[in-house]
Amino acid sequence: MIYENAKQYVKILKEWLPKEASVAIAVEGVYAYYAAGIHDIGIEIGTATQKGDIAFEVAKVKQKVERYIEQSNYRAPYFGIGYPITLADQDATVVIVLPPAHAATKKETLDFLTGKNEKCWCPIPVEEIAYIESLQKKTLFYNTDETYQSIYTLKELVQLLPSHFLRIHRSYIVNIKEITEISRDFSSNILITLKNGATLPVSQSYTSVVRKTLGF
Repeated sequence: MIYENAKQYVKILKEWLPKEASVAIAVEGVYAYYAAGIHDIGIEIGTATQKGDIAFEVAKVKQKVERYIEQSNYRAPYFGIGYPITLADQDATVVIVLPPAHAATKKETLDFLTGKNEKCWCPIPVEEIAYIESLQKKTLFYNTDETYQSIYTLKELVQLLPSHFLRIHRSYIVNIKEITEISRDFSSNILITLKNGATLPVSQSYTSVVRKTLGF
């Protein structure tokens, strides 16, 4: 009964949600239904919600929770929107799972990023940034000629940059418009080469997001 009710509930939701959205329903702390969209994080029916999940947080606070989950318990980061509901007279939670880039659409995005080089602070248009790196507790970004240090963390920048900036690794965000080549190394790990000559690895936890975002 729970499964069929959840299935019908999700069917209605899917009619107005974007095609990349996945939808999960948890009942009494256990996922009872999952309908995968393009952004599939691999939730398995019958598994318990975990601390840090949107579903777990909604059940705890009994109200809407909306946020970006970077260190996901599942196969990829996601932006989740969860609501408390009642299903077959039981407390339940519905979670809409969207790609991480959706977090950026919830706020004004940056047109420029101010960074410090050896001489001064410089505002750099984001279109001129090839990639951003977290290195030794510093956030560095690169254009054709210079390296700059930003006051933001990569986690903050994921939400502030336009949607054509894609996180590919815990240490890297790339400007999709700067990508010239996608290849593989000897271990079949994905590598991304940029116009400035940099070649960056895609980590396993971000592979699914990268493949779906770039369409390969």
